[in-house]
Parts: sequence; C-alpha cells; structure tokens
Amino acid sequence: MKKLNIYFTAGIPQLEDTADIIKNIQDSGADMIEIGMPYSDPVADGPVIQQAHELALNNGMTIEKLFSQLKSIKDEIKIPIILMGYINPVLSFGFERFCHECAVCGVSGLILPDLPPIEFEKNYQEILEKYQLNFTFLVTPETSDERISYLDSLSSGFLYAVSSSSTTGNENTVLKNEEYLSRLASLPLQNPVMIGFGIKSKEDFENVTEKADGGIIGTAFVRILLENQDWKSKAESFIKSIKN
Repeated sequence: MKKLNIYFTAGIPQLEDTADIIKNIQDSGADMIEIGMPYSDPVADGPVIQQAHELALNNGMTIEKLFSQLKSIKDEIKIPIILMGYINPVLSFGFERFCHECAVCGVSGLILPDLPPIEFEKNYQEILEKYQLNFTFLVTPETSDERISYLDSLSSGFLYAVSSSSTTGNENTVLKNEEYLSRLASLPLQNPVMIGFGIKSKEDFENVTEKADGGIIGTAFVRILLENQDWKSKAESFIKSIKN
C-alpha cells in the first residue's frame, strides 16, 4: 500500500484550527502529516502556500504556538508528524531547544530544505539523533545519482523526491517523469522514496507512486482549507478519494 503524506500550513484558516486539521487528516486515512511552519519568505513555495504562510503569520502563528497545539493532542495522534520549514526561524528558536520540544510533542521528523547537507553533518545531525528525530533531504530530477545516494545516507524516515524542478503547486509540474522515477527506483537507497510537488488527484498519486513508496500532497489540500468554510467535510472527502 502506497503511503499518503498530507501537508498543510499551521495556523490556517484560523489560528486554532491546527489540531482539528491534524485529527481530520488522521481520521480520513492519511499515513503521515507534514506541517508547514509559517515563514515570511517561503521561496520554494508557490502562490497558494505563500498565501497560507502569510495568513498564518497574520493569524499570529508562531513556533511556540504550534508546539502548544501539538502538545494538546499528542496522545490522540498515532501517525507520524513531520515539521517542515526554513532554517532561520528554527535557529532563532534555538536548534536544540526546538528538537527537545519536537520530542516532547511527539513530532517524528523534520524537513528543512534550506539546510545544506554539509552544515547538517557538522552541526545538527548529532542533536537530531540525541532526540531521536528523523531528518529528510530533498532530491530533484537534476540531482546526480551520486548526490542522491549521499543525501539518502544522511536522511532517515524517507527521501523527498521533488517531481520536477519547480515551486510547489506549479500547474506545469511534470508528474510522469519516467526516466527520473525509474532512476530513483533503480538506486540501492536505504529510505522509502516519497514523491512531492504537483499531486492533485488519485490519478496523479497513482502515476507517481508506481515506482515510489508514496506521495506528498500539499497545495491541493491547502487550497481546500483556504477556499472552503466547510473545509472539514471537503478535506475528509479529498483524502478518502486519494486513498480509496
């Protein structure tokens, strides 16, 4: 069974909706949850997720607030929670303090796309291991086999394979990139491979996971949260439509 990872930005549509969204994703049948930590300059993200970051920050979402929300439902959540964001806010919070809070809240891993692997190895890997947190690196169609193997060796939990070289939610994302997906499948990787960027439907999900272990859906889900007052039933239907 292919794994489904659902991404959303913490603090939308309302500041206090985060816990309900997490429970909704779990109850609808997703296998893991990726929570975006809002940032003022989310350069890797497309317009929908940029809008979500802006709304979340305007709503008053902070890392402290997110940890408080996660603590309140820690015992109810049985699927992995991964925090995704940019390195600057984490460093401002204090990296070890951040990892300690993750461990206390039941977070299982981190994705910080702008943390260089060399910095990770030198300064942060040991701290993550101390708090038993996974760390995921991203690869793209342009990443060489040698570098994919290197990033896989540093990753734990899963390897995030960006479907194409674009921002999240790009309508022109090439999803059925046969050569790239076959190349990933042929490498002796230690981690499961999850494909992200541009998955909007069950058909997309099935296409990209033919040769991968799972898929990550972000923009399509965030759009539901931003555009529907009745997001709870729409979110549930959407996730079930992918999984069933």
